[in-house]
Amino acid sequence: MRLDEKGLENRTEWEQAGYALPQYDRKKMIQETEENPYWIHFGAGNIFRAFQANIVQNLLNHGILDRGIVVAEGFDYEIIEKINRPHDDYSILVTLKAEGNIEKTVVGSIAGSYVPDSGNEAEFARLRAVFEKDSLQMATFTITEKGYSLTDGKGEPAAAVAEDFKNGPQMPESYIGKVASLLYARYLAGRKPVAMVSMDNCSHNGDKLYEAVRAFAEKWSENGLAEKEFLEYIENPEQVSFPWTMIDKITPRPDNSVLDILKRDGVEGLEPVVTSKNTYTAPFVNAEECEYLVVEDAFPNGRPALEKGGVIFTTRETVDQVEKMKVCTCLNPLHTALAVFGCLLGYEKISEEMKDTELKKLVETIGYQEGLPVVVNPGIINPKEFIDAVLQVRIPNPFMPDTPQRIATDTSQKLAIRFGETIKAYQASADMDTRDLKKIPLVFAGWLRYLMGVGDDGKEFALSPDPMMAALRPYINGMKLGERVDGEALRPVLSDAEIFGVNLYDVHMAETVIGYLNEMTEGTGAVRRTLQKYC
Repeated sequence: MRLDEKGLENRTEWEQAGYALPQYDRKKMIQETEENPYWIHFGAGNIFRAFQANIVQNLLNHGILDRGIVVAEGFDYEIIEKINRPHDDYSILVTLKAEGNIEKTVVGSIAGSYVPDSGNEAEFARLRAVFEKDSLQMATFTITEKGYSLTDGKGEPAAAVAEDFKNGPQMPESYIGKVASLLYARYLAGRKPVAMVSMDNCSHNGDKLYEAVRAFAEKWSENGLAEKEFLEYIENPEQVSFPWTMIDKITPRPDNSVLDILKRDGVEGLEPVVTSKNTYTAPFVNAEECEYLVVEDAFPNGRPALEKGGVIFTTRETVDQVEKMKVCTCLNPLHTALAVFGCLLGYEKISEEMKDTELKKLVETIGYQEGLPVVVNPGIINPKEFIDAVLQVRIPNPFMPDTPQRIATDTSQKLAIRFGETIKAYQASADMDTRDLKKIPLVFAGWLRYLMGVGDDGKEFALSPDPMMAALRPYINGMKLGERVDGEALRPVLSDAEIFGVNLYDVHMAETVIGYLNEMTEGTGAVRRTLQKYC
């Protein structure tokens, strides 16, 4: 059994092995999609194949859609070259359910895959052709929040961006420069409307995409490299919209235990690939069952009936409320707390941490007692029920191979949103006091203890990547197990509102954090003792 067009000719063999197969004429679907594409997605990673591509698959199976989705991968071309094309754009979705069942689905809804390499005229021309089609309704993105950044570490335009600003839309090098170039092709084809929809897991994601694209339109128009009306086109939401969205589905990297299941079924050639850009990818993706996609309903060229596939369309205000509910209270802060302490206590799976009495109590208190009272109910998803699902079903799922080490990545960039917004809500309330928050400062102290790179057993461990690591190291290097922490030496960190969302001294938390930190650095086992004391 091989995952490609020829290998899937024997449908009975696959179905007997428990695989759900596409229930539509795929060749006809691909032909009709090529003639009239309506949806192109940028970012051929796990979340796309587990979520957006599967939504389209389900709607194709039910006859609600007659065309598929096309995908472009602009960061790492090898994903397309080594995964998509060798498997004829098929992939396998393995859904890992909390009760132990798994569902195996061969997803065939991807009708074409593209490499946005402006140096390869044939490849880039195919993409331009998609953008020039009247039928195109939406371009969506899962390229991570970093994908929208146009600057380097010093705040200056990145080298490729600066070159694109200077050279115009003909042969752009930067990711967003290529996207802007494709939009310019659509503009030149008759100012055709389209929705540019970020589906990345970040706040006000539509604005991030808009600001990045607009920067190119402005520079090119100013420099005479594009028609001046191109900027007006980008700025007119009736022609080009940039909706906000909230997405939530856990899709860890392809796991060897899942690969073993597929191999035992007799499926060959599914081994993961590590690209030259260190992307870990495979022809299969493993994911949880639970998923949410909430989208601002702003589509100037119309849109497919994705609500029939579970997508929730609503107002921008409601998207914002749902996003804050998830990111600031009901999921992301709990994940971060488990990530920090999981690394310190030697856990290798997030699900195992929910069997830990103190860690379970910690995240329950942060979610239900400290966070939930300040959450605005968005109406379309109940916050209490959302937390229930997170703490009772999603995080404890023993079949989800997610790790605290993965979630601990870039923690300095997450604390301000995941905890700072709750602190600000307490600060602004006439009935609440930031001094009543006890577990959030415990997480802050845990993160500082984590930055020492020494586990609770006294052994060193590898810190997850973080862009602020070099800046933070001088403050952490002086901390040692068995010695009291110099709180004054940490003042520049604790007062940094960029990290915590607030100056911790202004909200009466700094001393609490230092107190917890001193307890956690008393020696080996001190982290556990501190958790037992307060949780």
